[in-house]
Amino acid sequence: MDPLVFLLPLFFLTALLYSTAGLGGGSTYLALLSLFSFSHTQIPQIALICNLIVVTGGFYFFARSGYFSFKRVLPFILTSIPLAYVGGRIPVSKTLFGFLLGFSLLAVALRLLLSDRPILFSKKAGAKSFPTFKIGLPVGALLGLVSGLVGIGGGIFLSPVLLLMGWADAKQAAASASFFILVNSCAGLLGQMSKAREIGEISFILPLGLAVFLGAQVGSRLGSGVLSKVALQRVTAVFIFFVALRLFWQS
Repeated sequence: MDPLVFLLPLFFLTALLYSTAGLGGGSTYLALLSLFSFSHTQIPQIALICNLIVVTGGFYFFARSGYFSFKRVLPFILTSIPLAYVGGRIPVSKTLFGFLLGFSLLAVALRLLLSDRPILFSKKAGAKSFPTFKIGLPVGALLGLVSGLVGIGGGIFLSPVLLLMGWADAKQAAASASFFILVNSCAGLLGQMSKAREIGEISFILPLGLAVFLGAQVGSRLGSGVLSKVALQRVTAVFIFFVALRLFWQS
């Protein structure tokens, strides 16, 4: 059976859920594509393209509402962009790729599962200060490298850093995460394409891209509306956790 029959609704739902929090869903796209035995050289490309589609709309939504500050995200993107490109160019074996992806997904799942409240839409007060370059540069470099290696935008890791350090409130962190994912996904995709010298099957990319576009349009408008973010986080976390364990087993 054509894998798109299963992937289209799953990609739509993933984009819908993640876009409510300003995220792209790249880690889950990676997991879904891995489960359906796509080539490990094409998986990061497809995931990054879907990431770009989702966060472009999400960033526009949050920035239009006045939540984005370039000063807040600048220290991180100065090092994350070149390192995301470098990470995208580094060849990795299928086994190593599985382990890297598994650890990334496990970190995401634990962050979501252990949170008593939805991190991005908590009621925490606004930012007290802006990130320092002393902290932002090395953190951005690490997130960028991991983003390029495994094909995620890295925003899902940036958001808790901003919140825990008191550099952003929930909406500001979501706006920063959207922009961070956007620029790193671009850099990572360029690195992936320069390594592979080709892009994934258009017959898969176009319908999947349309699915995440539609999902993101719904999710970005829902925002902090009637949906329970805690419930969504935990359902997503359980799913990602299961996929991470399966990837470890396969690798």
